[in-house]
Amino acid sequence: MRSKITEELRLEQIEEMRRMTPSERVSLAFDLGTRDLEFYMAFQKVDRQTAVTAIRREHQHGRQYSRCMDESLK
Repeated sequence: MRSKITEELRLEQIEEMRRMTPSERVSLAFDLGTRDLEFYMAFQKVDRQTAVTAIRREHQHGRQYSRCMDESLK
């Protein structure tokens, strides 16, 4: 069962997204991705390239093998 406050916040967020233009939503997505990468770098104490490589490698766990991904992760 969802709380009334949670439901209201979710509806507000949905409405906020609907009011944004597509370019604003794309910009927000890039900003959030950059922010999350910075958090990862700070928490793991690694540089940008190491963080990106680690995230790509983690993303591939459990996926079907592809030699082209081996090459891109090097």
